Amino acid sequence: LAVGWGSGALAAWATFPGGCKLVQSTVDCAGRWLSSVPGSLRGDTEELLLDDNTIQVLGNASLLMYQQLRRLSLTKNRLELIYPGTFLRSQGLHMLSLADNLLFTNYSLTAAALSALPALRTLDLAGNRLTEDMVSVLIWNLSSLESLSVARNIIMRLDSSVFANLTQLLELNLEKNYIFEIDQAFEGLQRLQRLNIAYNYLPCVLEFGLTQLRVLNVSNNVIEWFLALESDDLFELEVLDLSHNRLLFFPVLPRQSKLHTLLLKDNEMSFYQRLPNGTSLANVTVQFLLIDGNSTNITTVSLWDEICHSNLSSLRLLDMSQNQVWYLPEGFLAQMPSLTHLKLNQNCLETFHLSEGDPLAMLTELDLSQNQLAELGAEVGAGDVLPNLQLFNLSTNRLRVLPPEVFTYTRKIATVDLSRNQVNLCPQPAVTGKVESPPCVDIRGIETLTHLSLAGCGLQGLGGHPFQGTSLMYLDLSDNHQALSGDLEWLQDLALTLRVLSLRNTSLSTTAVDFSAFNSLVRLDLSGNSLTVFPTSLSILELHSLDLRDNCLPALLMDVTRTPLGKSLQEVYLSRNPYNCCTLGWWDALQQVEGLHIPDGQEVTCSYASRTLSPRALPEPILRSCRWQTADLALLYLVLALPTCLTLLVAFAVAFLMLKQKLLKMVKSRCGVSNPY
Repeated sequence: LAVGWGSGALAAWATFPGGCKLVQSTVDCAGRWLSSVPGSLRGDTEELLLDDNTIQVLGNASLLMYQQLRRLSLTKNRLELIYPGTFLRSQGLHMLSLADNLLFTNYSLTAAALSALPALRTLDLAGNRLTEDMVSVLIWNLSSLESLSVARNIIMRLDSSVFANLTQLLELNLEKNYIFEIDQAFEGLQRLQRLNIAYNYLPCVLEFGLTQLRVLNVSNNVIEWFLALESDDLFELEVLDLSHNRLLFFPVLPRQSKLHTLLLKDNEMSFYQRLPNGTSLANVTVQFLLIDGNSTNITTVSLWDEICHSNLSSLRLLDMSQNQVWYLPEGFLAQMPSLTHLKLNQNCLETFHLSEGDPLAMLTELDLSQNQLAELGAEVGAGDVLPNLQLFNLSTNRLRVLPPEVFTYTRKIATVDLSRNQVNLCPQPAVTGKVESPPCVDIRGIETLTHLSLAGCGLQGLGGHPFQGTSLMYLDLSDNHQALSGDLEWLQDLALTLRVLSLRNTSLSTTAVDFSAFNSLVRLDLSGNSLTVFPTSLSILELHSLDLRDNCLPALLMDVTRTPLGKSLQEVYLSRNPYNCCTLGWWDALQQVEGLHIPDGQEVTCSYASRTLSPRALPEPILRSCRWQTADLALLYLVLALPTCLTLLVAFAVAFLMLKQKLLKMVKSRCGVSNPY
């Protein structure tokens, strides 16, 4: 219901004298610290944006020069007063935003100014500290209005007098007020189609009878009951949002409506056809005593069969997540043959049965996550169960196995989430001494499956070909501590298709794991493992994202930036590893890679002599010490040995010269031959 502003013109903005920007017939003077409306703008201006300024008053001459004005926005100023003659020359104005000002101070004079706008269709009065009486005065003579917002004010109670003259109103926004009572306030609004009363304090909605309404948002109130008027009239209602309330029962909806979206998230709903102790309440009813002045009406409703008289054949989205539903009444879903999205997550469901009695032929998304499901039932041979299902979320339940035929007819299934269930994948190795293999989930041959999550399933020693016949692109195996007991041979069936792989927290410690066959990978998560050496097989992959957090890596490859990996990486996570401060050449190289983002770069540390330091600013003494430690040892030994060698050579030469004559005589005497000279 928010009012949109701006002409939507595609032309480039041009600077206008005074700091404002001009494009075609729109002038933008937002955020210019203006205390009054500029008087030097173009006279043919049709849209004037004066948001985020300090204007306090609109005088009789403020808009005198702009007789072609059609749209005016003064949001977030300090506006207290609009003089009665302000709009006398702006009779064509049809959009006016006065949100986030101080109109409560002089609302009577401002009302007189607004009454001079016979063509006004959209008015935003949100955030002006207005009471219901002030609102009634401000809009009393605005019978042309089609859209009105009085959100974020201090309205508490509405009756038939507040909006009495708004016969053309299509949209009404009342969210974020303090409304606790509504007494026939909307009955005169025969054209009203969209009504927003979210974030108020309504305790209930009784005898709802706005047949012309298309969208009703009463979320974030304290509603415990929603009862539509008992009538066979056709309601135009398409969207009903009752989420974030305190509903105790499924709402009593109109018998005939066009409802396609029903949002009931975060309530306290349950069904009472049967109780856990076996007690049946199928025939138990509750009576509502409605007292209106001197008249008293009694409405009788069954505790569990609330929707039996409502036609929900057009319903496409039903969100009942975050409630207290522990079972669904028999035939509940059979009334919704057009349902495409069903959300039952975060309830108390213990069983869920798929059968031909619940024809969910159109269902594309089914979310049963975060329940207490120990069993998922499906009728054998039920060929019309879930034929169009694309997303199936069963995460965080108590499942150990799925019916073998559950995916038989899901010809379009693309995403399955089995995370945090104690399941294993078929085939399972036979256990010695047992005839039958342990229970497992078989996903082999599901050609349409592209996304599979098995996080936290307690997978053990995967082997064989559990993904044979699939074309998975996304696979999450995180938090399975015993899944990677050997190599990745069991993943080879996905080598050509897998693009995203998570092996987070899988006790991976060996560098012998070979990733080189997975040429299609673009995202790889190896965080939370015990890697002590960077896997060299990663260097030939063209990953876009790599997560190495929480490992035992002292360094990365020195020439990583010259590998295919270094050239393709766009994002890498590196923190919480014990890097050596004296072997950070790889870190310096990564800093030079253009386009590479290290989101946790500020958290990366290195170790030096039991000290933890940031590699971004190592002290100079440590750098000098590291240079000595990382110098070429052969060169170091040569430098140390050279003086000794020179000393020995000099000593030998001196000794030879001193003993030369004695040595020659000794040789002559031994040989006994005279020289010819």
